[in-house]
Amino acid sequence: MELFKPYVLGDYTLKNRIVMAPMTRCRAIDNIPNELMEEYYAQRAGAGLIISEGTSPSVNGIGYARIPGAYSPAQIVGWRQIANKVHENDGLLFVQLMHCGRIAAAENLPDGGEVVAPSVAQASGEMYTDENGMQPHVTPRAMTRGDLDLAQDEFVNAARLLINANVDGVELHAANGYLLDQFLNPNSNLREDEYGGNFENRARFVLETAEKVVDAVGSGKVGIRISPYGAMNDVSHNYDDLVEMYAYLALKLKELGIAYIHIVDHTGSMGAPEFKTDIKATIKGAFVGTVITGGDIDSKEKGEQVIDDGFDLAYIGRPFISNPDLVEKLKKGADLTAPNPDLFYTPGPKGYIDY
Repeated sequence: MELFKPYVLGDYTLKNRIVMAPMTRCRAIDNIPNELMEEYYAQRAGAGLIISEGTSPSVNGIGYARIPGAYSPAQIVGWRQIANKVHENDGLLFVQLMHCGRIAAAENLPDGGEVVAPSVAQASGEMYTDENGMQPHVTPRAMTRGDLDLAQDEFVNAARLLINANVDGVELHAANGYLLDQFLNPNSNLREDEYGGNFENRARFVLETAEKVVDAVGSGKVGIRISPYGAMNDVSHNYDDLVEMYAYLALKLKELGIAYIHIVDHTGSMGAPEFKTDIKATIKGAFVGTVITGGDIDSKEKGEQVIDDGFDLAYIGRPFISNPDLVEKLKKGADLTAPNPDLFYTPGPKGYIDY
Protein backbone atom coordinates (compact mmCIF):
# COMPACT_ATOMS: atom_id res chain seq x y z
CA MET A 1 0.00 0.00 0.00
CA GLU A 2 1.22 3.52 -0.85
CA LEU A 3 0.35 4.71 2.66
CA PHE A 4 3.29 2.85 4.19
CA LYS A 5 5.89 3.72 1.55
CA PRO A 6 8.57 6.43 1.95
CA TYR A 7 7.86 9.91 0.63
CA VAL A 8 10.14 12.87 -0.12
CA LEU A 9 8.87 16.01 1.60
CA GLY A 10 10.85 19.23 1.32
CA ASP A 11 14.27 18.57 2.80
CA TYR A 12 13.37 15.13 4.17
CA THR A 13 12.35 11.59 3.29
CA LEU A 14 9.44 10.35 5.40
CA LYS A 15 9.33 6.66 6.26
CA ASN A 16 5.60 6.54 5.49
CA ARG A 17 2.81 8.85 4.33
CA ILE A 18 1.07 9.11 7.69
CA VAL A 19 1.18 12.48 9.45
CA MET A 20 0.35 12.92 13.12
CA ALA A 21 -1.91 15.97 13.11
CA PRO A 22 -1.29 18.90 15.46
CA MET A 23 -3.44 18.55 18.57
CA THR A 24 -3.61 20.90 21.54
CA ARG A 25 -2.97 18.90 24.72
CA CYS A 26 -2.28 21.64 27.33
CA ARG A 27 0.57 19.91 29.19
CA ALA A 28 3.12 22.72 28.94
CA ILE A 29 3.19 24.09 32.49
CA ASP A 30 4.18 27.79 32.41
CA ASN A 31 4.10 27.44 28.60
CA ILE A 32 7.41 25.51 28.65
CA PRO A 33 7.78 22.15 26.84
CA ASN A 34 8.73 19.47 29.36
CA GLU A 35 9.80 15.86 29.88
CA LEU A 36 6.20 14.64 29.75
CA MET A 37 5.91 16.07 26.27
CA GLU A 38 9.23 14.46 25.30
CA GLU A 39 7.80 11.05 26.08
CA TYR A 40 4.48 11.77 24.38
CA TYR A 41 6.02 12.75 21.06
CA ALA A 42 8.74 10.09 21.17
CA GLN A 43 6.07 7.42 21.68
CA ARG A 44 4.41 8.49 18.41
CA ALA A 45 7.51 8.68 16.22
CA GLY A 46 6.17 5.86 14.04
CA ALA A 47 4.41 8.53 12.01
CA GLY A 48 6.19 9.63 8.86
CA LEU A 49 5.91 13.17 10.19
CA ILE A 50 4.79 14.56 13.55
CA ILE A 51 3.32 18.05 13.53
CA SER A 52 3.35 19.40 17.06
CA GLU A 53 0.54 21.06 18.94
CA GLY A 54 0.06 24.76 18.33
CA THR A 55 3.03 26.67 19.74
CA SER A 56 3.03 30.43 20.17
CA PRO A 57 5.80 32.56 18.67
CA SER A 58 4.96 35.37 21.11
CA VAL A 59 3.59 36.21 24.55
CA ASN A 60 0.74 37.87 22.64
CA GLY A 61 -0.11 34.61 20.90
CA ILE A 62 -0.83 32.43 23.95
CA GLY A 63 -4.59 32.29 24.23
CA TYR A 64 -5.10 28.90 25.91
CA ALA A 65 -4.03 27.52 29.25
CA ARG A 66 -0.77 25.54 29.27
CA ILE A 67 0.07 25.69 25.56
CA PRO A 68 3.78 25.86 24.70
CA GLY A 69 5.69 28.77 23.28
CA ALA A 70 8.85 29.12 21.19
CA TYR A 71 10.20 32.51 22.18
CA SER A 72 12.08 32.06 25.49
CA PRO A 73 15.35 30.22 26.13
CA ALA A 74 13.63 27.68 28.40
CA GLN A 75 11.02 26.92 25.74
CA ILE A 76 13.65 26.38 23.07
CA VAL A 77 15.62 24.05 25.36
CA GLY A 78 12.41 22.08 25.85
CA TRP A 79 11.78 21.80 22.11
CA ARG A 80 15.39 20.74 21.51
CA GLN A 81 14.96 17.88 23.98
CA ILE A 82 11.68 16.82 22.34
CA ALA A 83 13.22 16.90 18.85
CA ASN A 84 16.19 14.84 20.02
CA LYS A 85 13.89 12.21 21.55
CA VAL A 86 11.82 12.01 18.37
CA HIS A 87 15.00 11.64 16.29
CA GLU A 88 16.25 8.86 18.59
CA ASN A 89 13.09 6.98 17.62
CA ASP A 90 13.68 7.62 13.90
CA GLY A 91 10.97 10.27 13.66
CA LEU A 92 10.65 13.76 12.17
CA LEU A 93 9.13 16.77 13.93
CA PHE A 94 7.69 20.02 12.59
CA VAL A 95 6.54 22.49 15.25
CA GLN A 96 3.30 24.27 14.44
CA LEU A 97 3.53 28.01 15.05
CA MET A 98 0.11 29.22 16.24
CA HIS A 99 -0.59 32.80 17.26
CA CYS A 100 -4.08 32.75 18.78
CA GLY A 101 -4.88 36.39 18.06
CA ARG A 102 -8.39 37.18 19.33
CA ILE A 103 -9.04 33.61 20.49
CA ALA A 104 -7.79 34.25 24.00
CA ALA A 105 -8.80 34.64 27.62
CA ALA A 106 -7.05 37.33 29.64
CA GLU A 107 -6.12 34.89 32.42
CA ASN A 108 -4.18 32.71 30.00
CA LEU A 109 -1.81 35.41 28.73
CA PRO A 110 1.66 35.53 30.30
CA ASP A 111 2.88 38.74 31.90
CA GLY A 112 3.36 41.38 29.22
CA GLY A 113 1.01 39.73 26.76
CA GLU A 114 -1.72 41.62 24.92
CA VAL A 115 -4.58 40.32 22.78
CA VAL A 116 -4.19 41.73 19.26
CA ALA A 117 -5.97 40.86 16.02
CA PRO A 118 -6.65 42.32 12.58
CA SER A 119 -9.64 44.30 13.86
CA VAL A 120 -11.56 45.24 17.00
CA ALA A 121 -13.93 42.28 16.70
CA GLN A 122 -14.52 40.08 19.73
CA ALA A 123 -14.94 36.38 18.98
CA SER A 124 -18.07 34.75 20.31
CA GLY A 125 -17.80 31.91 22.78
CA GLU A 126 -15.70 31.20 25.84
CA MET A 127 -12.35 29.65 26.75
CA TYR A 128 -11.20 27.64 29.75
CA THR A 129 -8.87 29.23 32.29
CA ASP A 130 -7.23 27.46 35.23
CA GLU A 131 -7.98 30.44 37.49
CA ASN A 132 -11.66 31.17 36.77
CA GLY A 133 -13.05 28.38 34.61
CA MET A 134 -14.79 29.43 31.41
CA GLN A 135 -14.28 33.06 30.42
CA PRO A 136 -15.26 35.10 27.33
CA HIS A 137 -12.72 35.88 24.65
CA VAL A 138 -11.02 39.24 25.07
CA THR A 139 -11.96 42.07 22.73
CA PRO A 140 -8.68 42.54 20.83
CA ARG A 141 -6.81 45.68 19.96
CA ALA A 142 -6.56 46.21 16.21
CA MET A 143 -3.01 45.71 15.01
CA THR A 144 -1.11 48.73 13.73
CA ARG A 145 1.40 48.47 10.90
CA GLY A 146 4.10 48.25 13.57
CA ASP A 147 2.24 45.38 15.21
CA LEU A 148 2.08 43.54 11.88
CA ASP A 149 5.83 43.85 11.39
CA LEU A 150 6.46 42.76 14.99
CA ALA A 151 4.23 39.69 14.68
CA GLN A 152 5.96 38.64 11.47
CA ASP A 153 9.33 39.09 13.13
CA GLU A 154 8.12 36.90 16.01
CA PHE A 155 7.19 34.09 13.59
CA VAL A 156 10.61 34.41 11.95
CA ASN A 157 12.45 34.44 15.27
CA ALA A 158 10.58 31.40 16.58
CA ALA A 159 11.21 29.48 13.35
CA ARG A 160 14.91 30.28 13.39
CA LEU A 161 15.28 29.33 17.07
CA LEU A 162 13.47 26.03 16.52
CA ILE A 163 15.51 25.03 13.48
CA ASN A 164 18.68 25.87 15.39
CA ALA A 165 17.35 23.64 18.19
CA ASN A 166 17.29 20.58 15.88
CA VAL A 167 13.56 20.75 15.06
CA ASP A 168 13.08 19.62 11.46
CA GLY A 169 10.67 22.32 10.31
CA VAL A 170 7.77 24.60 11.15
CA GLU A 171 4.13 24.75 10.14
CA LEU A 172 2.40 28.13 9.99
CA HIS A 173 -1.09 27.76 11.46
CA ALA A 174 -3.33 29.72 9.10
CA ALA A 175 -6.43 27.69 9.97
CA ASN A 176 -9.19 27.27 12.56
CA GLY A 177 -9.76 30.96 13.27
CA TYR A 178 -6.36 31.85 14.76
CA LEU A 179 -4.39 34.99 13.89
CA LEU A 180 -3.26 34.15 10.35
CA ASP A 181 -6.73 32.83 9.51
CA GLN A 182 -8.26 35.93 11.11
CA PHE A 183 -6.61 37.96 8.36
CA LEU A 184 -7.94 35.64 5.66
CA ASN A 185 -11.52 35.61 6.92
CA PRO A 186 -13.91 38.53 6.29
CA ASN A 187 -15.76 37.90 9.56
CA SER A 188 -12.66 38.78 11.60
CA ASN A 189 -10.82 41.06 9.16
CA LEU A 190 -12.66 44.38 8.94
CA ARG A 191 -9.61 46.41 7.93
CA GLU A 192 -9.76 49.14 5.30
CA ASP A 193 -6.03 49.28 4.53
CA GLU A 194 -3.93 47.09 2.25
CA TYR A 195 -4.44 44.13 4.61
CA GLY A 196 -8.25 44.10 4.38
CA GLY A 197 -11.05 44.14 1.84
CA ASN A 198 -10.49 42.02 -1.28
CA PHE A 199 -9.00 38.55 -1.08
CA GLU A 200 -5.55 39.63 -2.31
CA ASN A 201 -5.35 42.10 0.56
CA ARG A 202 -6.67 39.63 3.14
CA ALA A 203 -4.03 37.10 2.04
CA ARG A 204 -1.21 39.66 2.20
CA PHE A 205 -0.26 39.17 5.87
CA VAL A 206 -0.13 35.38 5.54
CA LEU A 207 1.97 35.49 2.38
CA GLU A 208 4.37 38.08 3.77
CA THR A 209 4.81 36.00 6.92
CA ALA A 210 5.41 32.82 4.93
CA GLU A 211 7.97 34.57 2.70
CA LYS A 212 9.89 35.93 5.67
CA VAL A 213 9.97 32.54 7.39
CA VAL A 214 11.11 30.85 4.17
CA ASP A 215 13.89 33.41 3.80
CA ALA A 216 14.99 32.68 7.38
CA VAL A 217 14.99 28.86 7.45
CA GLY A 218 14.56 27.62 3.88
CA SER A 219 11.48 26.63 1.90
CA GLY A 220 11.96 22.88 2.47
CA LYS A 221 11.45 23.36 6.20
CA VAL A 222 8.19 25.32 6.02
CA GLY A 223 4.59 24.14 5.68
CA ILE A 224 1.24 25.84 6.21
CA ARG A 225 -2.14 24.69 7.52
CA ILE A 226 -5.37 26.15 6.13
CA SER A 227 -9.07 25.46 6.74
CA PRO A 228 -11.27 26.50 3.80
CA TYR A 229 -14.96 26.23 4.77
CA GLY A 230 -13.82 25.88 8.39
CA ALA A 231 -16.30 26.97 11.04
CA MET A 232 -14.13 27.03 14.18
CA ASN A 233 -13.66 30.08 16.41
CA ASP A 234 -16.30 32.39 14.97
CA VAL A 235 -15.17 32.74 11.37
CA SER A 236 -17.34 32.72 8.26
CA HIS A 237 -17.36 29.24 6.75
CA ASN A 238 -18.60 30.30 3.31
CA TYR A 239 -18.15 33.66 1.59
CA ASP A 240 -18.21 34.95 -1.98
CA ASP A 241 -14.49 34.96 -2.79
CA LEU A 242 -13.42 31.90 -0.78
CA VAL A 243 -12.46 29.71 -3.76
CA GLU A 244 -10.65 32.58 -5.48
CA MET A 245 -8.72 33.42 -2.33
CA TYR A 246 -7.51 29.89 -1.61
CA ALA A 247 -6.56 29.31 -5.26
CA TYR A 248 -4.60 32.58 -5.16
CA LEU A 249 -2.99 31.64 -1.86
CA ALA A 250 -1.95 28.25 -3.25
CA LEU A 251 -0.40 29.81 -6.36
CA LYS A 252 1.60 32.29 -4.31
CA LEU A 253 2.75 29.58 -1.89
CA LYS A 254 3.86 27.51 -4.89
CA GLU A 255 6.07 30.43 -5.93
CA LEU A 256 7.66 30.37 -2.46
CA GLY A 257 8.38 26.65 -2.86
CA ILE A 258 7.20 25.65 0.61
CA ALA A 259 7.26 21.98 1.59
CA TYR A 260 3.51 21.46 1.84
CA ILE A 261 -0.01 22.77 2.26
CA HIS A 262 -2.01 21.06 5.00
CA ILE A 263 -5.79 21.22 4.41
CA VAL A 264 -7.98 20.70 7.47
CA ASP A 265 -11.23 18.81 6.98
CA HIS A 266 -13.55 19.06 10.00
CA THR A 267 -16.59 17.57 8.32
CA GLY A 268 -17.84 14.22 9.56
CA SER A 269 -17.30 13.57 13.26
CA MET A 270 -16.01 17.10 13.90
CA GLY A 271 -19.41 18.48 12.89
CA ALA A 272 -18.36 21.16 10.39
CA PRO A 273 -20.54 21.90 7.33
CA GLU A 274 -19.79 19.99 4.14
CA PHE A 275 -17.43 21.68 1.68
CA LYS A 276 -19.38 23.67 -0.92
CA THR A 277 -16.90 22.92 -3.71
CA ASP A 278 -14.07 20.46 -4.33
CA ILE A 279 -11.72 22.96 -2.69
CA LYS A 280 -9.05 20.38 -1.91
CA ALA A 281 -8.66 19.57 -5.61
CA THR A 282 -8.64 23.28 -6.46
CA ILE A 283 -5.81 23.91 -4.01
CA LYS A 284 -3.87 20.84 -5.14
CA GLY A 285 -4.18 21.90 -8.78
CA ALA A 286 -2.91 25.39 -8.05
CA PHE A 287 -0.14 24.41 -5.66
CA VAL A 288 0.95 21.24 -7.53
CA GLY A 289 3.27 20.30 -4.64
CA THR A 290 2.66 18.19 -1.55
CA VAL A 291 -0.80 18.42 -0.01
CA ILE A 292 -1.64 16.85 3.34
CA THR A 293 -5.28 16.17 4.14
CA GLY A 294 -7.45 13.66 5.96
CA GLY A 295 -10.14 13.62 8.60
CA ASP A 296 -11.80 10.68 10.38
CA ILE A 297 -9.08 8.21 9.38
CA ASP A 298 -9.09 5.13 11.60
CA SER A 299 -7.99 2.39 9.19
CA LYS A 300 -5.37 1.81 6.54
CA GLU A 301 -8.12 1.71 3.91
CA LYS A 302 -9.30 5.22 4.80
CA GLY A 303 -5.72 6.46 4.80
CA GLU A 304 -5.07 4.85 1.44
CA GLN A 305 -8.18 6.55 0.05
CA VAL A 306 -6.59 9.95 0.65
CA ILE A 307 -3.65 8.88 -1.55
CA ASP A 308 -5.96 7.36 -4.15
CA ASP A 309 -7.88 10.64 -4.29
CA GLY A 310 -4.74 12.38 -5.56
CA PHE A 311 -3.27 13.80 -2.36
CA ASP A 312 0.14 13.03 -0.96
CA LEU A 313 0.04 12.57 2.81
CA ALA A 314 -2.78 11.58 5.17
CA TYR A 315 -3.12 13.27 8.55
CA ILE A 316 -4.55 11.42 11.53
CA GLY A 317 -5.48 13.13 14.78
CA ARG A 318 -7.37 11.63 17.71
CA PRO A 319 -6.47 7.97 17.10
CA PHE A 320 -2.84 8.96 17.79
CA ILE A 321 -3.84 10.17 21.27
CA SER A 322 -4.72 6.71 22.53
CA ASN A 323 -2.64 4.60 20.15
CA PRO A 324 1.03 5.64 20.30
CA ASP A 325 1.80 2.62 18.08
CA LEU A 326 -0.91 3.63 15.61
CA VAL A 327 1.08 3.00 12.43
CA GLU A 328 1.80 -0.61 13.39
CA LYS A 329 -1.83 -1.15 14.40
CA LEU A 330 -3.02 0.18 11.05
CA LYS A 331 -0.62 -2.10 9.18
CA LYS A 332 -1.95 -5.13 11.06
CA GLY A 333 -5.58 -4.07 10.98
CA ALA A 334 -5.64 -4.27 14.78
CA ASP A 335 -8.40 -2.75 16.90
CA LEU A 336 -7.75 0.80 18.04
CA THR A 337 -8.05 2.01 21.62
CA ALA A 338 -10.57 4.83 22.02
CA PRO A 339 -9.30 8.05 23.67
CA ASN A 340 -10.85 9.62 26.75
CA PRO A 341 -12.10 13.13 25.79
CA ASP A 342 -12.27 14.14 29.45
CA LEU A 343 -8.45 13.98 29.55
CA PHE A 344 -7.62 15.74 26.27
CA TYR A 345 -6.63 19.03 27.92
CA THR A 346 -5.90 18.17 31.55
CA PRO A 347 -2.41 18.56 33.04
CA GLY A 348 -0.40 15.48 33.94
CA PRO A 349 0.33 12.06 32.44
CA LYS A 350 -3.14 10.53 32.73
CA GLY A 351 -4.72 10.25 29.30
CA TYR A 352 -1.47 11.46 27.74
CA ILE A 353 1.38 8.94 27.95
CA ASP A 354 -0.34 6.04 29.75
CA TYR A 355 -2.24 4.41 26.87
